[in-house]
Amino acid sequence: MKLQRRGPLGHETPAVLVDGVAYDLSPVTADIDGAFLAGDGVARAEAALEAGELTPLADQQARLGAPLAQPTKIVCIGLNYRDHADETGAAYPPEPVVFMKDPSTLGGATDQVPIPRASVKTDWEVELGIVIGRTARYLDSVDEAAGHIAGYVLSHDVSEREFQLERGGQWDKGKSCEGFNPLGPWFATADEFDDPQALGLRLWVNGELRQNGSTANQIFGLQHVVWYLSQFMVLRPGDIINTGTPAGVAMGMPDQPYLRVGDVVELEIDGLGRARQEFVSHD
Repeated sequence: MKLQRRGPLGHETPAVLVDGVAYDLSPVTADIDGAFLAGDGVARAEAALEAGELTPLADQQARLGAPLAQPTKIVCIGLNYRDHADETGAAYPPEPVVFMKDPSTLGGATDQVPIPRASVKTDWEVELGIVIGRTARYLDSVDEAAGHIAGYVLSHDVSEREFQLERGGQWDKGKSCEGFNPLGPWFATADEFDDPQALGLRLWVNGELRQNGSTANQIFGLQHVVWYLSQFMVLRPGDIINTGTPAGVAMGMPDQPYLRVGDVVELEIDGLGRARQEFVSHD
């Protein structure tokens, strides 16, 4: 099942996408969030759809909002692709590198992204996002993690490298600028994927392919990441885990072509659709 939120910022309508048509989920839920996932919302949505109780949204071209609302947290894994670690000259980490991102950074798949004031190193990162469906704390095994994953989402972990690496060594402030996590176009439930550990990820800047990788190249697999994080924090329904980016970021290139006003980034992941964001001035 593919779930969306469509409409003006702050007034999105929950929807389910079927064969390119968005159906209004308002009879089932007020929003697509942690409460929806914890309350067996996916099964209720499937039942309503099968019973013919849902009608198409009146505006099929309405803005795509972030397909998940109000996560308690966005947890990110750094240096989780072998080729990305190689391009930055970093050793493969012995354990997942963990940092947090402000949940208010979430935006829609086609929303504009403001480049922060004084930024000179705004960078792109296509990532597979895990959506947590059941509370996970102190999971006993990696295999147990699968039962806590609701599904997956296309995530853009925009980063300001100077803020991240040269302004006190605190990654969060290079990751939490306004609009720095466009999400979607949809959130797809886990049953949509035969093997989420073999998904292609691609990203273009102004039409030029910059990233072309696969989740098969991750150092720490998706289930391992969920199990690992549960040893240190409680993962709650609706939380998002950004699982790292493949090679091809600006920081790893000899000329470091960081993003500027007017640049357009397009990105996609197999089974999770395609997004497009224009980068604009903050002021």
